[in-house]
Amino acid sequence: MSEAKNTPFYDKHILLHAKLVDFAGYKMPIFYKGIVPEHKSVRNSIGVFDVSHMGEFYVSGSGALDFIQRMTTNDVSRIGDWQAQYSSMLYENGGIVDDLLIYRLPEKFLLVVNASNLQKDWDWLNSHKPSDGVELHNASDDIGLLAVQGPRAQSVMQKLVNYDLDKIAYYHLAELEVAGQKMILARTGYTGEDGFELYLPAAVASKTWDAVMEAGKSANIAPCGLGCRDSLRLEMKYALYGNDMDENSNPYEAGLGWIVKLEKGAFIGREAIIDAKAKGLPKKLVCFELLERGFPRHGYKVFKDSIEIGVVTSGTFSPMLDVGIGLAYVPPEISKSGSTFEIKIRNVNIPAIVVKPPFWKNGTVKLRK
Repeated sequence: MSEAKNTPFYDKHILLHAKLVDFAGYKMPIFYKGIVPEHKSVRNSIGVFDVSHMGEFYVSGSGALDFIQRMTTNDVSRIGDWQAQYSSMLYENGGIVDDLLIYRLPEKFLLVVNASNLQKDWDWLNSHKPSDGVELHNASDDIGLLAVQGPRAQSVMQKLVNYDLDKIAYYHLAELEVAGQKMILARTGYTGEDGFELYLPAAVASKTWDAVMEAGKSANIAPCGLGCRDSLRLEMKYALYGNDMDENSNPYEAGLGWIVKLEKGAFIGREAIIDAKAKGLPKKLVCFELLERGFPRHGYKVFKDSIEIGVVTSGTFSPMLDVGIGLAYVPPEISKSGSTFEIKIRNVNIPAIVVKPPFWKNGTVKLRK
């Protein structure tokens, strides 16, 4: 295996004594002071994440729109310039290649894919690229990505731009100068709180980090690692590829039917998921809360009346709700809210109940929708 790479913010993580691990080919911070305090900083004020490990692909050319329409499930024609869209790519059999963000720029598109799938996605797109009319450029190594998230994200970022950030709606973006450097500022994120993702030249990463941290000092801005990124996204039921969906699940099973637009016409995997839905789905992804103290984890088995019926895909102890929460695939007949089952934790079956998503219902991101 090749040695893990450093992100453009690596030196900052070292200075802050972050706990680093190898993740998706990069040395990434899991936490600085602790997962729970970092989680609460994002919910209550503001936190900043290095997510430069994500993959960024530019798609341009006269055939770019048609190409992306064929490769993804959502309808890209519905978004205009400077808008974003959440979508997925499917295999021919309906299994999920990856979930991704699509940013529409005036003369090209920016696809942001999961770090663990970067090479796989790049190969998949290239294997279907037409011989002319479409250009693909992998900009992943040239872009640093900083996520500034939390209720105070706008007030902090406003100090660094000469632009009214109220003009950037949720899932919209703009090209602005931030602390004197031109970059893309997108009102997107993975926490359930309001905030921005900064797509910046890797060469100015250090300068941008310092400017954001200085601007956020009065708001007690906290550097945050992947640990609380995971607990934050789970409280919102934001799915994670490799846990909650993969090549063995389709969008309907994973609760992502809302990003499937069959009416747009042909796309890879369309016929397979139509057929699968018509036959009846064998499993559905549900949110559950434990009814007793416990910490559900990925891979734990789900039981109903002593019969194994499913598996936990993601789980944690919610810092905001003070209860064990998780996602699990179960048969459709017990996927409705109020249904109960048990999670086997350390050889003890702990009762759980299906609840409506999201777990955390007070996120500031809803104010922007």
